[in-house]
Amino acid sequence: MQMAFREFDTAQLSRRSLLRSGALLGAGAALSGLPFGRAAFAQASTQWANVAKLANEYVAARKVANIVAALGWGQRDPDVVSVGTLALGQAAPAGFDSLYRIYSMTKPVTGMAAMMLIDEGKLGLDQPLAEILPAFANMRVQKTYDGSITDLEPAQRPITIRHLLTHTAGLGYAIVQKGPIKTAYEDAGLVPGQVTKLPIAAAFGRGEAVRSLTTFADRLATMPLIAQPGTRWSYSVGLDLLGRVIEVASGQPFDAFLKERIFDPAGMTSTWFQVPGSELGRLTTNYGVLDGRLLPIDPPTQSIYADAPAFPMGGAGLVSSARDYDRFLRMLLGYGKIDGKRVMSELAVRVGTSNLLPEGVDTTGTFAEGQGFGAGGRVGLGEQAGTYGWGGAAGTVAFVDMKRGFRATMMTQYMSLTPYPLTGEFNRAVLADLAAMAGRKAAA
Repeated sequence: MQMAFREFDTAQLSRRSLLRSGALLGAGAALSGLPFGRAAFAQASTQWANVAKLANEYVAARKVANIVAALGWGQRDPDVVSVGTLALGQAAPAGFDSLYRIYSMTKPVTGMAAMMLIDEGKLGLDQPLAEILPAFANMRVQKTYDGSITDLEPAQRPITIRHLLTHTAGLGYAIVQKGPIKTAYEDAGLVPGQVTKLPIAAAFGRGEAVRSLTTFADRLATMPLIAQPGTRWSYSVGLDLLGRVIEVASGQPFDAFLKERIFDPAGMTSTWFQVPGSELGRLTTNYGVLDGRLLPIDPPTQSIYADAPAFPMGGAGLVSSARDYDRFLRMLLGYGKIDGKRVMSELAVRVGTSNLLPEGVDTTGTFAEGQGFGAGGRVGLGEQAGTYGWGGAAGTVAFVDMKRGFRATMMTQYMSLTPYPLTGEFNRAVLADLAAMAGRKAAA
């Protein structure tokens, strides 16, 4: 086995330009210019007027049914902004404990689970995947990205655990790829994600998944790679495959590992791959945005998340609450500790939230251009160093600023082929409120 990250020197990581995408809130640069630090903020009056105004505007315009945001410092309880109801036309309000399909916000959770096993020496950051899953030896690669699936060349290097964590393994994604490789993934059931029981799932880039994580991994090993491992950032099923790696390395089913090692010790009591029947009353309705109108595509009483999933999808499968995801972020800000309980080591957190991109990887033309990437989430560089997080396909987003001790989560529920600019607007609203707090403190 390759060495674990106890011997890994984060100082040797390559540095890239500041992240430019709106998917991770770029609070770091703005916070660094404020006239007082974290301790002063912790004692300041936290009034999130701009965040509340944004949420009210979106809900009043019926662009979404609800928005819930949790914003906090260090290990303190967060401030919560909640507007709207669990579904349009219903009276029950959405709140801190309402349930949301967090989709790709599952990826940082899976990434941190892998970091725990690396810390324990059960995986190595640069360990070849084939040492865990032998079917991934001798992979073949498309000569042209999204081109022919028969015009192939041998992989020049093995896929590693680092590659899976950072979307640089050369694996594809049916919601990203085009042409023959997209069709091959869909025909093989390599579509790790679920949207609705209604016959409109294809409109949102989903199909029917294979029925086990083992089968998912085995079939994925027969697919050609879309790029040479370690050379290109391409959003992928790498974190879903990592679920199978975690199973083999830990000797536990992936979902059981997450519950025992992360959810239970972190106090995340409302995070599941399948929503228990007793909790469906807290589940928000997911909407599709079609012709500017909200169409309910996954109401709680008929939710696909009320049924057992095809397999626990480490890239997009979890349902959670703003309270629970805030606890995950609090644990990271505590460098692995929350409420005095250690969930993971400080080193595991530090490495997982650092830039793990392989040296020289090409991110040109992708929405990761100019960014760093850690264990399943984007990381900031330069003035934004210390930020880590990711968003989800149904409008959710969350991040931590490790350097300044700040954390933010926003939950809403909609899916659209042309998303609203909500994430960027939320970012600006948070920064405006932080600047107002700084002004009040300076004037005091």
